[in-house]
Amino acid sequence: MIEERVAALVGSRVMTLRPIQSRGYAAAFHAIAELEDGRTAFVKSGAEEVTSGFLRQEIPIYRAVSGPFMPALLGADEGDPPILVLEDLSGAHWVPPWDEGAVEAVLAALGTVAATTPPEWLDPLEKERDWLLGGWAEIARDPEPFLTLGLGSGSWLRKNLPVLRNAAESTVLEGDALLHLDVRSDNLCLTERGAVLFDWNHAHIGNPHVDIAAWASSLHLEGGPQPEAVLPDSPELAAALAGFFAARAGLPPPETAPHVRPFQLAQARIALRWALSELGLRFGQ
Repeated sequence: MIEERVAALVGSRVMTLRPIQSRGYAAAFHAIAELEDGRTAFVKSGAEEVTSGFLRQEIPIYRAVSGPFMPALLGADEGDPPILVLEDLSGAHWVPPWDEGAVEAVLAALGTVAATTPPEWLDPLEKERDWLLGGWAEIARDPEPFLTLGLGSGSWLRKNLPVLRNAAESTVLEGDALLHLDVRSDNLCLTERGAVLFDWNHAHIGNPHVDIAAWASSLHLEGGPQPEAVLPDSPELAAALAGFFAARAGLPPPETAPHVRPFQLAQARIALRWALSELGLRFGQ
């Protein structure tokens, strides 16, 4: 039972294990445990093969990285299913809504993340070049899913795709910074010590601007500033982000994240407007 495994990890019997609804898109099990010694803890467990794999990627980061941006690790078990037990931050401030202070807190936390020495075994982001920057190339191979989104006509795509693809594929991924690579409101909260980030299964080493760019479209979607106000003069990253979302939003949803495509489409609209503005192109012509 999960309760018994959690108790063994934290050294106190679990009195109640209350499931909570995650705001994320994967189907992992999330709960708040009330412990016999009076503490509470956040519990996350794999629900099937995919989410269990994510947890097994994430757990080593919690063990290797420390800083104010990390939730305190109370225990972890990589068995079947894997279990992660963290400090309970359900009483923290969870965005949205966004204000200037919240945006600045996340930017400050990302600066601290980038300045933190990453584990030597963490993969460089350059290894993921095709996955991150290949969106427009995929659209060129099969434009039909993109054309169903209403983001641009076939003639618009033929005219603008070469510029967007060239910009995206020119993005600099290399760097020595620790990257979270999945910064969104459902993966962070604001505490007295600053912004705290969760879900580290995508962590890599690379260009720290990638973290900011990847956050920028979802930030604006939730009422925050325009992406170019957060990361100015970044046409390559804007084009890469637009291609990443636009290449996926028109595809069937994955079984483990059935509600993710509308979110990706909304981000594609924002990122594409950002990219076109940066590159001096027109929307939908």
